[in-house]
Amino acid sequence: MRPFILWNAVRLTPCLNRIRTIFGLPPRVDDSDRCRNHFAIAYEAQPDTAQVDYNFYTALNNIAGSAQLQARVGYFGICVNPDGGSWLCSNNATALAKEVSVDQDPLNLIWLAAQFKDMIVFPYLIIIAIIFAFICLLLLATFPGWHEEEDSEGSEREVKPFPSRPVSQIALAIIFISSIFVLVSVLWQHTASVAASVIAQDFGNGVVKSGVGTSAMVMGWFSFTLLIIVTIGLLVMILSIRVLSSMV
Repeated sequence: MRPFILWNAVRLTPCLNRIRTIFGLPPRVDDSDRCRNHFAIAYEAQPDTAQVDYNFYTALNNIAGSAQLQARVGYFGICVNPDGGSWLCSNNATALAKEVSVDQDPLNLIWLAAQFKDMIVFPYLIIIAIIFAFICLLLLATFPGWHEEEDSEGSEREVKPFPSRPVSQIALAIIFISSIFVLVSVLWQHTASVAASVIAQDFGNGVVKSGVGTSAMVMGWFSFTLLIIVTIGLLVMILSIRVLSSMV
């Protein structure tokens, strides 16, 4: 899971006339062509009648200035791109903050990213699930394979004995627990990441843009799907063996 917070590189100050007009405020003297060009490509602030003081976003935009810091948060570290060039990565937010000037991070987004990593991102359930899945794989490796044996008539044939029922049941229980851990972790962090992303973006209306990493979410839910497939497969195998054993 890799949520990121992106500062828009284009200032919205030249385009505030249209927003001020919506709220019945007198427009500022400005170049309309310049405003039109910026308005087309900039991250636009969203005015709303529920906003008591819209000038707050104007002040926030003035504080942000021309900063264009990008920050990406992972399970074990933070990566920032302060000027559109190379990325700086570390698991220590203080070390990253020392590499960035005040003008590059006037809203303390590195600190915000560190808070997000410490309070929302939680990898340990997934780590436990991986360990359980590996144990299940080891148990599946003990299942007997095909081998040749002689029948009552003395001819050789290939047979495959049923796997041990206790081992199969233990493997099913372990992979089921692993699936639950992944489900809880992915669902919890997906929901929390989206909520934190929306709050950060709405609070910095027109200045901060945030989102949740699509690839991280896809990998998380895809992993859960694979574990569920293994769980269902083991369950079907155990039930099939039980039915076949009762028929013999």
